[in-house]
Amino acid sequence: MDGDFLVVSEKAISTALGNIADESVVKPSLSAKIIAGFWTRVVWGYFLGFLCRFRSRLLRELREYPFDAGSRHKQVALQYVGLLKALMFGSEGGIDGSNLPYSYVSLPLKNADTVAEEIRKRVRQRLGKMVCVVIADTDKAYSFSGFHFALRRTSVDGIHCFDGFVAFVVARMFGLRRRATPVAVAGCAVPVDELLNVADVANRVRGFGAGRTVWDMAARFGVGLSDVSWEMLETVKHKPIVIVRSRR
Repeated sequence: MDGDFLVVSEKAISTALGNIADESVVKPSLSAKIIAGFWTRVVWGYFLGFLCRFRSRLLRELREYPFDAGSRHKQVALQYVGLLKALMFGSEGGIDGSNLPYSYVSLPLKNADTVAEEIRKRVRQRLGKMVCVVIADTDKAYSFSGFHFALRRTSVDGIHCFDGFVAFVVARMFGLRRRATPVAVAGCAVPVDELLNVADVANRVRGFGAGRTVWDMAARFGVGLSDVSWEMLETVKHKPIVIVRSRR
């Protein structure tokens, strides 16, 4: 209906556009190896993870972070989103490997505004509906007394970007409200808090497909972290598009 929100997964768009990277062919630098072997395993696994009140399962996974594959992943993060975001324990700046096969990871969109507007135009032309298109990421944005920030770049006015892991640790320590991140919006002008709510509702309805993380995905199919195939993923129901009805 006119005025509804059409929320589209950024990962689905990146995958469809070929905006992905194959980490199996990446050669990690010394910096990437240090981040994977020491920073992720030790600093996140024993110190920062504890401060962030991670569950024991996640702490264990971080302490057992795969060195070879993890080093290649951190090299991709260094290359595409920079050092500060690469120091995150996962989902570095919008990079995500869940629900993708083998060693592929999706990359954050550089032209999310343009893509959102193109989707809005196509819906208008083909269906005759005036919808508000929101491209969203499962990575969380945090809110404190009307101030909103994310750990990745977005083009939504009112959501600030804080590079690095410090803001994440502080947000988790103080239990700030967290919701899925709207990356871009087209076709409407609504308060940022409403956009955050819409993105979060869509995220909860969408679910996690084959798994919330690459560990969950591999465990579901009983294979190694880089052994999930396209055929395996095709057996799972994915919901890249969610319609959120407006009450206005």
